[in-house]
Amino acid sequence: MSQNLSTVTCIEDLRVVAKRRVPRMFYDYADSGAWTEGTYRANESEFHKIKLRQRVAVNMDGRSLATTMAGIDVKMPVALAPTGLTGMQHADGEILAAQAAADFGVPFTLSTMSICSIEDVAQATQKPFWFQLYVMRDREFIGNLIDRAKAAGCSALVLTLDLQIMGQRHKDIKNGLSAPPKPTLRNMLNLAFKPRWCLGMLGTKRRTFGNIVGHAKGVTDLAALSSWTAEQFDPRLSWDDVAWIKERWGGKLILKGILDAEDARRAAATGADALIVSNHGGRQLDGALSTIEVLPSIVSEVGSQIEVWLDSGIRSGQDVLKAIALGARGTMVGRAFLYGLGAYGKAGVTRALEILYKEADVTMALCGRRNLAEVDTSILVPGTYPR
Repeated sequence: MSQNLSTVTCIEDLRVVAKRRVPRMFYDYADSGAWTEGTYRANESEFHKIKLRQRVAVNMDGRSLATTMAGIDVKMPVALAPTGLTGMQHADGEILAAQAAADFGVPFTLSTMSICSIEDVAQATQKPFWFQLYVMRDREFIGNLIDRAKAAGCSALVLTLDLQIMGQRHKDIKNGLSAPPKPTLRNMLNLAFKPRWCLGMLGTKRRTFGNIVGHAKGVTDLAALSSWTAEQFDPRLSWDDVAWIKERWGGKLILKGILDAEDARRAAATGADALIVSNHGGRQLDGALSTIEVLPSIVSEVGSQIEVWLDSGIRSGQDVLKAIALGARGTMVGRAFLYGLGAYGKAGVTRALEILYKEADVTMALCGRRNLAEVDTSILVPGTYPR
């Protein structure tokens, strides 16, 4: 390990190491947005505009960030977001991230487009995790995915609503993204400089989409997988499908991808347990508003009816606290933990969570608050935050 983890003090430190250690196509997959990447950048930069009120000579003793998300106890209001190809950031990445999250006391969400399968993660973990569902044209496959998540003991289903069609991600196109990477000269040259990653991949059998290969009709090899995925995201997805999925699942349901107050009303009316204000990390509609900009309007619209969480743009514990101050009941982080995973494996995910916790705890203290129930817009400087 080139750097003692105790000297890794922020998420940016993890990003720098991950960029050095992860093959370019997979690093770029995690750390990029659609088209001009304007929304991807805004997700992060809009947080920086929000300023905090420092308070002094108040009792800061006995602080706690503990709360619940959809009725599930969490050490802090953070869950690991579903991220595709996590097992390509580091060998067996989904398993390692799930183990780190469980040990720390926050939820892990497994993506439909994971490398390690639902069953792989369930076998390697002791605590329930969440499963994220994309709706495909093959509804029999989707029904079976839901049943597999039930059988694995998943404690919540996260239904993503904002990927009926794929946003254009220029870096992925230029890099020829695939899992595993195709043996082109360009890829081979890049992999030659990633020996740690290559050794890890040689030590695992999990190198493609574990939830799909061998489960979807006719998908038995990489050639079949490529054509299947190109056709399967369903542009016909509707609120009627949400009702069907809710009934088929029968457990806690979380709706991800809400950016508009009208959609938030529809989401709340489904009876779901939570909705996630998310623009897919800026990877779908470039030019959309950042999530922190739209959060207050959605909280105002439906916050009394359904838990509102925020995803996209969080790079620090301060960002977490700012989202809570603006009415979010929880947050999800994707890139922050992926940087840790790509840099140092399971220990890097743990370090990312430690960093977020420490930053949120210290910030809450210096704002004169001891628990999340006391955190609201009074910790923010008027005129610096969206309303």
